[in-house]
Amino acid sequence: MSTWYELTNSSDGQFRFVLKSDEGGTLLTSELYKTKSAAENGIESVQGNCQNDARYEKKSASNGKFYFNLKAANHQVIGTSGMHASGESCASEIEKVKAGGATQTIKDLTMPLKSGAGAPASEKRL
Repeated sequence: MSTWYELTNSSDGQFRFVLKSDEGGTLLTSELYKTKSAAENGIESVQGNCQNDARYEKKSASNGKFYFNLKAANHQVIGTSGMHASGESCASEIEKVKAGGATQTIKDLTMPLKSGAGAPASEKRL
């Protein structure tokens, strides 16, 4: 399984990242960050915490679907999964994050806010 992070920005100037897999799309989505460097720190936090079982909080939504949060050592949520029909599917997704979350591949898809165009996407390995 190949995984990577995509770093993007929104029209209001905030940033987010997603952890993606070639097997199943988006594995984990971050909250919005005010700065790009804060979002990059969030990626580093996922990379450092994804192997630790105690950092995963399994939850169920009011619609009966299952999801999980990945938390940092300070108990702040650093990423949230999508919704899953079963607890087994949710647990399988946790295993994918554990296996792929330490990836060093980051695709920077942020765009300049002033012009709104022209910046090519870049890929870097830390």
